Amino acid sequence: MVNTLNWFEIPATDFARATAFYATILDAQIQVDPNPNMQYAYLPSDPQKGAFGGAIARGENFVPTMTGTTIYLDGGNDLSVPLSRVESAGGKVILPKTAIGENRGFIALFIDTEGNKVGFHSLG
Repeated sequence: MVNTLNWFEIPATDFARATAFYATILDAQIQVDPNPNMQYAYLPSDPQKGAFGGAIARGENFVPTMTGTTIYLDGGNDLSVPLSRVESAGGKVILPKTAIGENRGFIALFIDTEGNKVGFHSLG
């Protein structure tokens, strides 16, 4: 096993709103999958470099939540940059950029437009 985490899915109730939110905060294009059974969109990742990825999903078994597992998205070189886009995109910052220990970087938490608690992590 190379990585414990392999894939994640962020539940959405309003698919268009959720994809617009994540495209804005990540400053990236979100690739929508034309699946006729559910709404699904891939977040940016580069498997060629050993990165794992995730998606935004809307369907019967996808329920947004603020409890349970917390996913930390890559905050880049400084998570302050994507975090600064959260509230203008419709989310709410609930934990500002916070140091988590020497040489471990920083985290921040936010509530997305769907009601999910999500985080950013960066070394800077």
